[in-house]
Amino acid sequence: MSAQHRYSDYPWRNVFEKYFNDIINDQKIKIEKPGPYISISRDFGCMANNIARQLSTELTKRNKAAGINKEWKWINKTILEESAKALDLSPSKIEYVFQSQKKTVMDEIIGAMSQRYYKSDKRIRKTIIEVIRNIAKTGDVIIVGRGGVAFAADNPKSLHIKLTAPIEWRAERISHSYHKTKGEALKYILEIDKERKFLIDTFMGFDTDISIFDMTFNRKTLKESEIVASIINLLEMKKLL
Repeated sequence: MSAQHRYSDYPWRNVFEKYFNDIINDQKIKIEKPGPYISISRDFGCMANNIARQLSTELTKRNKAAGINKEWKWINKTILEESAKALDLSPSKIEYVFQSQKKTVMDEIIGAMSQRYYKSDKRIRKTIIEVIRNIAKTGDVIIVGRGGVAFAADNPKSLHIKLTAPIEWRAERISHSYHKTKGEALKYILEIDKERKFLIDTFMGFDTDISIFDMTFNRKTLKESEIVASIINLLEMKKLL
């Protein structure tokens, strides 16, 4: 994690610390008056970090102009790392939850026998879901990926964005970035897209489609600045700012 995204940099640090202690003790925390949050889901190859970064900067400026002393933050892999911290595990031990994988019964038995601090598949998934849910409730946050769209019911003051593009365009970019052939890139895209849909379906509890998002943007035809401006405009129209 870069210095920009250290756990200590986030305004909800104290909330997280209390939350993790409560999770371990099987207690619940309550966040009153949840603030607005944005989720950005993306097909593989449709870059989102720069959009999230620009969006957080612009929204923070608007907060300051309105006399609101609260900074908009954006997160991506932080969710995995904080979930791992709550479970006292290495992030690599729970990363499979974000992929189209699930432990078998035999995996569960072997894991319980071989690890002193064994954590069940069910508890890992539950913790990750609770971490994302709690982040969404804190408000003024942009969740990139990690199934952030699934938590609209917990915080109705939300906007959900989907970034997509033609698969040929995505394959070209993945081929260049990952040094793969066009065929390898296409196969890789299909695998990652499947994993991302699996995560959202798992969190929401049903087979989802594009209708769960408020707005979809084509990364091939739209500039990052155009997408950011459109998101802010929609936030204003929905009175979320």
